[in-house]
Amino acid sequence: MFSRFSGFFVGAFFGLVFVLVNSGPPLPDAAALAVRVLAVGAAVAIVVLAVLAMRGSAPSEDDGSPKPSFGAFFGVVTMVEVALIVGGAMTISRLDSVPDEAGVAWVALVVGLHFFPLAWHWKQREILVVAGYASLLGATGLVMALTGHPAWVPLVSGVVTGAGMLLGSLGGVVWMSRQRRVTA
Repeated sequence: MFSRFSGFFVGAFFGLVFVLVNSGPPLPDAAALAVRVLAVGAAVAIVVLAVLAMRGSAPSEDDGSPKPSFGAFFGVVTMVEVALIVGGAMTISRLDSVPDEAGVAWVALVVGLHFFPLAWHWKQREILVVAGYASLLGATGLVMALTGHPAWVPLVSGVVTGAGMLLGSLGGVVWMSRQRRVTA
């Protein structure tokens, strides 16, 4: 049962981290605080709704939908993702011609790209939405950083990416909860 909701928990956690770490300047302080509060509220809502949905379902219930497997393939994809994030961040920090803000864009790009093989392996096409979304925002942030517009990169590649992960997870858990009620 937990595996059905694990993606929502992961999306909530990393979406929240993206928002909390990157919601600062150039956003005004009041806007940054509001964004952080909304992100925490969304993450809490995801956890509460998922837990309620798990409690309301029979443990043996199997709807036939593919479930994520966190085995060897997932491990390899995650190790490659971490290596690319760390290696890219180290490279960006050492290049004087690349603004530091490019780091968050790089992370968003790699996080987005890592979802493509997982969507294929897990046969869950819906993951392609977050894969494309995060990859596009990461690539956009890199272009912004490299073309002289680094100040807004944390907002575009960090906050907006994280907000999308949170909203996607929230929408998914609400949809799954409603589906369970309809079929019950």
